Amino acid sequence: MFDRRTVLLGSLAARAIALSHWPLDKAFAQTAVPLQMFVPTAPGGGWDQTARTMEQVLRAEKLITSAQITNVGGAGGTVGLPQFINQWKGRPKALMVSGMVMVGAIIANKAPVKLTQTTPVARLTGEFLALVVPANSPFKTTKDFVDALKADPAKVPVSGGSAGGSDHILLGLIAKSVGVEPTKLSYVPYAGGGQAVASLLGNQVAAGISGYGEFSEQVKVGKLRLLAISAEKRHPGIDAPTLKEQGIDVELFNWRGVFAPPNINNDQRAAMVALNEKMANSPGWAEEVKKREWTPILLTGDAYARFLQEETARIEAILKDLGLAT
Repeated sequence: MFDRRTVLLGSLAARAIALSHWPLDKAFAQTAVPLQMFVPTAPGGGWDQTARTMEQVLRAEKLITSAQITNVGGAGGTVGLPQFINQWKGRPKALMVSGMVMVGAIIANKAPVKLTQTTPVARLTGEFLALVVPANSPFKTTKDFVDALKADPAKVPVSGGSAGGSDHILLGLIAKSVGVEPTKLSYVPYAGGGQAVASLLGNQVAAGISGYGEFSEQVKVGKLRLLAISAEKRHPGIDAPTLKEQGIDVELFNWRGVFAPPNINNDQRAAMVALNEKMANSPGWAEEVKKREWTPILLTGDAYARFLQEETARIEAILKDLGLAT
């Protein structure tokens, strides 16, 4: 005969075994603790859009019950990154949204911390960049813009994200390709995409560079003119030639992904990877990606960590070549 204590212990052991085989994403969704999302930029920009889209899809797909988003903007994410590394370390249900911009900003700003100090979870989307001008601009084509750069780059202020980010890099590559010294460019950095768009609509700058998604609405209503995209070939649904089509041998790809804090264990990392894979393969995510004209480029776990190491080395070389790093 089994006494009551033996039966109780056996029941608990069976439950523990069952939970150990429960899918990680289901276990994640059922816990009451909200997913904490850290966005190291001001509201309105690409990383913030990514975080809020993720929250929407994760909740709709019932992969999480709730989420909290924290924005800490400044210097291409290098103001917020130390906080994420030092104050959020060990948190098992936390993600930071970041990407190529931060890699460049860390190098350009000589930040004391590195993105590789986090726990890479998943690369989610990519976005080719767009070169735009106000609707009343005298620049009707990219050639007009380039001719003005050649005449006097200081008189062609261009807005974009933080110094050293993908927008800044693209402008430098364009300049170098057409024989303009990159260090003579007039680049106007903003912490959030909303501010950069406002500078264009207010005619405070001559042109702007960012992901097409940040300009698309203003382009569609005719307030901004799209001159070119930095893709290898034309993108379906975007009525603009590539830089290469217009004789500028430049291609650049901005990517965004998520990172867990340092000091989480392998099981916690696996749970985060599973969560993001489930989201990235969901119908809801596919719909949002299409609507926002993002390109899905899912890469997770160790492969993503290797990509981050290679990308960091590549961007550092570009920045040094353009005079944006030493």
